Amino acid sequence: MRRYGYHQSNFDHTLFLKRKGNLVTCLIIYVDDMIITGNDEEEMKKLKANLFTEFEMKDLGRLKYFLGIEVLRSKQGIFICQKKYVLDLLAETGMIDCKPADNPMMVNHKLCMEENTKLADKERYQRLVGKLIYLSHTRPDIAYAVGVVSQFMHQPQVTHMEAVCRIIRYLKGTVGHGVLFQPNKHLKIQAYTDADWAGDKGDRRSTSGYFTLVGENLVTWRSKKNKK
Repeated sequence: MRRYGYHQSNFDHTLFLKRKGNLVTCLIIYVDDMIITGNDEEEMKKLKANLFTEFEMKDLGRLKYFLGIEVLRSKQGIFICQKKYVLDLLAETGMIDCKPADNPMMVNHKLCMEENTKLADKERYQRLVGKLIYLSHTRPDIAYAVGVVSQFMHQPQVTHMEAVCRIIRYLKGTVGHGVLFQPNKHLKIQAYTDADWAGDKGDRRSTSGYFTLVGENLVTWRSKKNKK
């Protein structure tokens, strides 16, 4: 990629970029799957031709599915979701017929490590939370709840597993939720942040969160417990 004039992103080493004035071409790769996109049609055709000469490849056309993420296009814009991923998770956990929860976590939950409390299956807990973390790529509505349960990976208790199961029950009622990117006439950047100020019952640390919008479209979000 460097030989073709691309530079590797410092933020994501699987992303390669090439700029020509206002034209940008991007390539992102994961093992043997890749996405090529941008607004430089000529450069994208050239890049594909170069890659085809060096590797045995197949052009699958417009992006529809990538690493469990579904991409749908309509007049309203581009919609990304992980519907199949959620259905597979429900089937794996035996919760395909469970009663949906109204929200991913109880209000004022205050989860913490309790003394003399029964432990949950650590391996299963870590596997489920790992799947939920990946699901958060298209589900900002579960980001906070997943951030909370991920704090107990080292020694999960039964109450923590119950919180994980509630997130999954919430997913049952929101299988098709995702993120919509609508075409707008501007690229105005907006950012919002908040914190619960010493909200952790155990160590009194705060959990902060943020999300950013570009052209009124949600592009990044995160919820994280502060180190101090």
